[in-house]
Amino acid sequence: MKPMNQTILCSVALAASIAPLASADEYLNGIKWQPPAVVTPGEENKPPSDAIVLFDGTDLSAWKGTDNWKIVDGAAVSGKGDIRTKEAFGDCQVHIEWSAPTPATGRGQGRGNSGLFLMDTYELQILDSYDNETYHDGQAGAIYKQTPPQVNATRPPGQWNVYDVIWTAPRFNEDGSLKSPAYITALHNGVVIQNHYELKGDTPYHRPAEYKQHADRLPIRLQDHGNPVRFRNIWVRELQPAQGEQVREPYLKDGKGNEKPLEK
Repeated sequence: MKPMNQTILCSVALAASIAPLASADEYLNGIKWQPPAVVTPGEENKPPSDAIVLFDGTDLSAWKGTDNWKIVDGAAVSGKGDIRTKEAFGDCQVHIEWSAPTPATGRGQGRGNSGLFLMDTYELQILDSYDNETYHDGQAGAIYKQTPPQVNATRPPGQWNVYDVIWTAPRFNEDGSLKSPAYITALHNGVVIQNHYELKGDTPYHRPAEYKQHADRLPIRLQDHGNPVRFRNIWVRELQPAQGEQVREPYLKDGKGNEKPLEK
C-alpha cells in the first residue's frame, strides 16, 4: 500500500500547486509578437545558420585592402595595411579568433599587436598580453585608451584566442549630436571581459575620445600594427530586436477567460 499512498499524496500536492494558477489573473501586455526566426546553432566551432561568414580559411573575398595579407594553413596573416569588410554593419554579434606570432618577440605594444575596429572606428584591442606588461587600457580586450578588460584571459603565443562581441551602435540626432552611445559586451576565450560597457567615443591614441556623427552602418576593420597576427573563423550576425505591435492596452484575464482592465 505504501507506493499507492505516495502516489495519492503526490497527486494531491500537484493539484494544490495548480489550483492557484487556475484562479490567478494573467497579465497580458497587449502586444502581438512576430514569431522569432529559427536559427540553427553552429556545431564543432561552425557559424550559426544566419551568420555572414567573413573568413572561413579559404579566401579574403569579403574584405578590401588585402593585397599584402596572405593565407597560411587556413589562417589570414596580417600584412601591410588595414583591411575592411566590403559589407557595412550596425548592431551586430562578431566572432573572431586570433593568434599572436611565435616565437614571441618585442614587448608591450610591440608584441602581437592588432585591433578589431567596430564600425571602422571603435577598437577592441588585440595584443599578445600573455606575460607581457603594457598600459592596462591598451592590453588585449581593452577598449583602447578607455578601459582595461575586467580580466586578462589571453592564451600563450601560438594558441588561439577567441573574441565573441555584442555591439550596439551609437545613434545620432539629425543635427549631428549624440542621441545614444555605443555599448559593447565582449567575451575572451569564454570569459566576460567587457560587460555592456558604454563607450565614451572613438578610440584614438593621441587625444580624448569623442563622438562624431557617422553612418548607421560601417565596415569592420582589422588593424595592421606591424606584427604578423593570424586570424581565422570570422563571422558576424546582424542584430534586430524582437518585433511586435501594440494592438491594445495591457489587461488581465482570469482563470475563466474573462478580461478586465488594469487598476490604475
